[in-house]
Amino acid sequence: MILIKSFLFIASFFVIWYASGIIINVVDNLAHRLKVSSFAVSFFVLGILTSIPEFSVGLNSIINGRPEIFVGNLLGASLIIFILVIPILAIFGNGIRLVHQLTEKNLIFSLLVVATPVFLIADNLLTRTEGVFLIFIYGILFYFIEKKGGLLKIFEEKTLPNKKNLAEIITRLIFAISVIFFTSNFIVNQTIYFSQYFGISSFIISLIFLSIGTNLPELSLAVRSVTMGKKDIALGDYLGSSAANTLFFGILTLLNGKRVVFGNYAIQTLILTLLGLGIFYLFSRSKNDISRKEGLILLLVYVVFISVELIFK
Repeated sequence: MILIKSFLFIASFFVIWYASGIIINVVDNLAHRLKVSSFAVSFFVLGILTSIPEFSVGLNSIINGRPEIFVGNLLGASLIIFILVIPILAIFGNGIRLVHQLTEKNLIFSLLVVATPVFLIADNLLTRTEGVFLIFIYGILFYFIEKKGGLLKIFEEKTLPNKKNLAEIITRLIFAISVIFFTSNFIVNQTIYFSQYFGISSFIISLIFLSIGTNLPELSLAVRSVTMGKKDIALGDYLGSSAANTLFFGILTLLNGKRVVFGNYAIQTLILTLLGLGIFYLFSRSKNDISRKEGLILLLVYVVFISVELIFK
């Protein structure tokens, strides 16, 4: 029974990967048709859409009365982009170059937005007031990046596809989002089951395992980049996805309608998150690239992160 459930649990993430691929392809085709290639579009639009699996898992965790699942999932999903996904690219691609249009101040602020949730849960508690603050700080980030990127102006100046094409786009998006939502409900239920079976909190399972599964779109993008020999990566896609998790943190906290209380894991998570993001910032700002050696160091941080969380479970 446990083997079957484990297989279905893993397979469900590939279903989410497939549905997420539909969403990303739709957006890519639409952006190409509208001749839009702005950094702001990459940061916000793709960032939010690649985070739909995390949001869907979060929504289902609230429906099932287990909000600690969305807390763990979003925390892990935000961090592993910088200490797992990008390092994998750097290691197997013999180094990568980070392409972005962020000033140093905006890059620092973006990473702070990514790290904000882990500061707020240091007391093992997440309140609705903190949820409002998370939405607010994401709004400030949107203002500063949109001010430079002109995201809203870009869409004002573009003509939407004809009704037939628009209907096809909407249909594909609804199909993909529906698949992700119902698959996420299964994932949440299985997370609760494994939590009880192995005696590990659902927060830890979400932090370590769920966060990898819901980041399959980003991981597949990394693998595809390596196999195609691409040395440049669009940091906006990855940074935007992590920042969007902060927005979803706030929205889900408000939707939950009450405080979220979970186990005593926040201190080590806070320290390791700040360590991982801090090292990533230092490496990325040195030459605007991540070498293979730096990728290995970041990957080591991820191994330490997993080990500490499991030891102190």
